[in-house]
Amino acid sequence: MFKEALRDLVEGTDGGLAGLLMDSSGIALESYSKEGTPFDINTVGIEFSVVIGSIKRAAEMLDAGTAHEVAVGTDKLVTIIRTLGDTYFLALAMDPSGNFGKGRYLMRTAAPRLMAEL
Repeated sequence: MFKEALRDLVEGTDGGLAGLLMDSSGIALESYSKEGTPFDINTVGIEFSVVIGSIKRAAEMLDAGTAHEVAVGTDKLVTIIRTLGDTYFLALAMDPSGNFGKGRYLMRTAAPRLMAEL
């Protein structure tokens, strides 16, 4: 179920390269990468899991509510991260020229199905 959802997310997003479902401690539940993707999505997830924890704590300290989504854009990669409850997150790595809005939409619509299976 998770592999299919990640494949649909990546393949359904123009410029999608890889998808990941991970817990907050950096343990991957499932991942999917297009052939030839120039990075390891699991490494990306592990590095960003620390950042996500910091962002969640900052949002709570500011009484801003719960952080649901984070996007990090670099010269070579855009990574969109959507939290799934307190323990898990979904990540989509894509080419900077890809369809950011479509990726966000597909992540938002996939989240309830993934949460039901977790």
